[in-house]
Amino acid sequence: MKQSPQDKKLEELLRSSALVAGGFMGDDTRSVAEVIEADRAVLHKLGANTAMLAQRMRELTKLAETGLGTWVEASGGRRVMVEDYKGNLTCPWPHAGQYHKRVTTLENTKTQQTLMWTDLNVHLIEAHGFFEGKGSAFRIEPEAAVKILFEK
Repeated sequence: MKQSPQDKKLEELLRSSALVAGGFMGDDTRSVAEVIEADRAVLHKLGANTAMLAQRMRELTKLAETGLGTWVEASGGRRVMVEDYKGNLTCPWPHAGQYHKRVTTLENTKTQQTLMWTDLNVHLIEAHGFFEGKGSAFRIEPEAAVKILFEK
């Protein structure tokens, strides 16, 4: 399918390092639409959706804020921590969107699995269904996210 000029411009921006080091697509050769569709299919298979992931991620970030940069116990053998940085991150999609520059880390203390995300990641997942391309610094694998966020 032929890309519209807007889609082509977005694809170029996501592959560049103009907004984030290494770009949002990493070394993924698939189109943005293919990445989004593949990740949507994984979520569907697991009985999950972007809204429920984003909601849980926001809840955990809010909980972590109470620890002021230290680990905070969360339910189900998990702990969470947030690190704040100066500035904001801009959404690459063509709409107004600035997101606080902070990184939330969630760890399952039983399995030692971790998941890291930024406030921009939460927005990209919820609003655009975009988990970033394979090889990008903040790519979130949907299956791993569902597992660490929701498994008991």
